[in-house]
Amino acid sequence: MSWATERLDELQSGRAELPPVVRTLQLGSLDDWSEGRVSKRWVPTEDVLNGDGSMFGGYIAALADQMLGFAAMTVVPEGSAFRTINLNVQFIRIGRAHPLLIEAMVVSATKSLIVAEVVFLREDGELIARASAQQLVVPFAGSS
Repeated sequence: MSWATERLDELQSGRAELPPVVRTLQLGSLDDWSEGRVSKRWVPTEDVLNGDGSMFGGYIAALADQMLGFAAMTVVPEGSAFRTINLNVQFIRIGRAHPLLIEAMVVSATKSLIVAEVVFLREDGELIARASAQQLVVPFAGSS
């Protein structure tokens, strides 16, 4: 078990204290994880909606970065951490105040780079957005 998988277990069980940015942005935690995969159900509040009831795209990007980071945590080597060096988001449909199922998976992992993808689905299965990221693997220098 690595620092990252211990943290994922704490997050999944609800025992982990969430960082200030996660609390401020109301990103929440995660529901489930296994090697190479993470998922959660997330319900937007009015605080993250535009005046017309649509979700702010930058908010979806923040959720994507979080979930892609969680996916990377499932495979990051012991003694290493990672940093997002590229994040691409595609908006497929307008997101509104409906619950989202967010699922991320690692598609490639080497000793220096982790690549992951995430999808945002409405509970009826409609795709809202998808994103991908490259995570640079770096030496672990304390807390991530």
